[in-house]
Amino acid sequence: MINHNPIAPFPSTSNAPKAVLFTRMELTLILNVYGRMVAAGYWRDYGIHSGRDRAVFSIFRRASEMPLYRIIKSPAHAKRQGAWLILGMDGQILKRGQALEPVLKLFERQLLKLAD
Repeated sequence: MINHNPIAPFPSTSNAPKAVLFTRMELTLILNVYGRMVAAGYWRDYGIHSGRDRAVFSIFRRASEMPLYRIIKSPAHAKRQGAWLILGMDGQILKRGQALEPVLKLFERQLLKLAD
């Protein structure tokens, strides 16, 4: 008997590579810093990208510009260099570390300088 069902089954994703994503706690920490900088008037937009090897939170002054900062989560580098990395606008590594909170302190220092 021939099956005339026009609906094809959805392909299995079990062998598909998993994407690196931010956890809820990580996003909370990042968005807390982001919210304070938005309230201070220095940042206005953000973008999130998830790939197979890393997740990126990009911070923009204006949506039409290059990102000011990129917060990158790269679990493949966790043992050697640290899973977290902050890149500046020119691609320079500003801070790197094993945990997110100490890496985000870079922005807290900048916020204190901006308040002076």
